[in-house]
Amino acid sequence: MNTDIKNLEDKANWLRNKVLDMCIQGGGHLSSTFSCVEIMTAIYYGSIFRFDSANVANDERDRFILSKGHAVSVLYAVLADLGFFGLDVLDSFCQSGSILGSHPDKSVPGIEATTGSLGHGLGIAAGMSLAAKKDKKAHKILALLGDGECSEGSVWEAAMFASFHQLDNLIGIIDHNKLCVTDYIDNCIALKPFAEKWKAFGWEVVDIDGHSFPEILSAFRLYYKDANRKKPFLIIAHTIKGKGISFMENDPSWHGRVPTGDQIALAKKELSKRASV
Repeated sequence: MNTDIKNLEDKANWLRNKVLDMCIQGGGHLSSTFSCVEIMTAIYYGSIFRFDSANVANDERDRFILSKGHAVSVLYAVLADLGFFGLDVLDSFCQSGSILGSHPDKSVPGIEATTGSLGHGLGIAAGMSLAAKKDKKAHKILALLGDGECSEGSVWEAAMFASFHQLDNLIGIIDHNKLCVTDYIDNCIALKPFAEKWKAFGWEVVDIDGHSFPEILSAFRLYYKDANRKKPFLIIAHTIKGKGISFMENDPSWHGRVPTGDQIALAKKELSKRASV
């Protein structure tokens, strides 16, 4: 794994700035995206995830499913930076005629599944995992979910399916920012005790700080060091919605909004300070 934490932190800050510019121009779900930037950075730049931007159909690649599809802007930025398509394409995000819509579409190079209708991504990933096991393939399947979508019954059906079939090649990651569209999750549905529920459904579970690269990388090391695992693996990543922009952090009103006017300058100033730390 790439354990150069400073480089990962610099890349995360670059991604936040790029996503901010994309969303100012095209709209999008900025606060939901900012909560998972470190997770995405670790996956793609931390030597965790096997991919081939020169051959997107390489059968040995790992598969990544962004179940919380409204956070796709950071995935687009990652894919462009890694050469799946040109960086200039990011300027067309959510513009008429662009290949880059507000949710993932399988027609975009590097996107494995069309998602955005919440609650579907884990089921897709579980199906891919079972197919890989039956075909005796070595690749892994990663699925990033939001905690709000864990109120969907389809998530728990997929969780039972995965444990029943002992899908040890499946890694689930939950961006646990504790907010959904309009409110705090605790005011909407009882997910607690969250980790214990997943364990009861037959998963191995670790809780981490989802903004800490050492903790993210440590969780993946834990997964890879056990060659005899018989369970699917879940990382519950505790995060802050809107991370990096103070007036956006932990505020449910920012779910589908982007900064305007003086807010843009303030957001860029705060992200600039993060880069200089």
